[in-house]
Formats: sequence, C-alpha cells, structure tokens
Amino acid sequence: MTHAQRIDLPRNHAASYAAMLGLQKHVNAGNLPIRLHELVKMRASQINGCAFCLDLHARVAREHGETDQRLHLLNAWRESGAFDARECAALAWTEALTRVEQSQMPDSIYEEVKAQFSEAEIVELSIAIVTINSWNRLMIAFRTPPAAHVPG
Repeated sequence: MTHAQRIDLPRNHAASYAAMLGLQKHVNAGNLPIRLHELVKMRASQINGCAFCLDLHARVAREHGETDQRLHLLNAWRESGAFDARECAALAWTEALTRVEQSQMPDSIYEEVKAQFSEAEIVELSIAIVTINSWNRLMIAFRTPPAAHVPG
C-alpha cells in the first residue's frame, strides 16, 4: 500500500529542517568511521521501520564500501558473524537506545560499548543514534517516500 506524503518538512518548516540538518552536520563531522555511522543508521531505521532512511542509508553505506551481504545480514547481526566486536557493541547500543522504553539501557550493554569505545566516542555514537531516531520519526510521521532527497 502506497501512502501519500503528508508534509514536506523543508518546504513547510524550513527553520526546523535547518536545525535538524545542523545536528546532522555535527554528527557527520565526528571522529567515528562513516561506515559505522551508516550501520547504526540502518539498524535504527530497521527497528523503526523507516523506508526513507533505509533507502538513503543503504545507498550511502554502499558508496563508502559497505557490502550488500553485510547490509542484508544487519537485521541478524548477532547471528551472522559478519560484524566485528566494535560494530557489535555499537549495534547493541543502537538497539538499546532506540528501544530505551524496553531496554532501560542495561549495564551489560554499557560495559560492552565501554570496552570498545572511549567516553567521547560513546557520546558521539549516542548523538548519532538520537539523530537518526529523530529523522526516522519525522520521515515516518510525514510519510516521506523513499528516494526523496533529504540529506542526512
């Protein structure tokens, strides 16, 4: 079933869109590798069911050397064996933060991420997760269709 777009965010509220883009630019300027950022964006978008973001970030991930096989296995990252310890820690943190109402950010996941990332990197990773979750919610609420051009 195809849904019509409800609201064109950049056209209808340019200031809010600019604020989101500013946050996204801050995230993009961080020190974590872009491929890790894209995996996190993809995993959060899978959980949230954001077609627009899945389409966009799969393309960006591929442009930065991510393989189709790993993207296809992302939903089953724990069982796949395709991701290293650092990526697994980031994905576990992504899932817990995206599902914070269920997870309550358990100590075990914090210890896992702390073993792989510095405190500054955990903050950067967390801001990236918060940002993609915000984009997901906006794109889903406004029914932004895949392949519409919204940077991020």
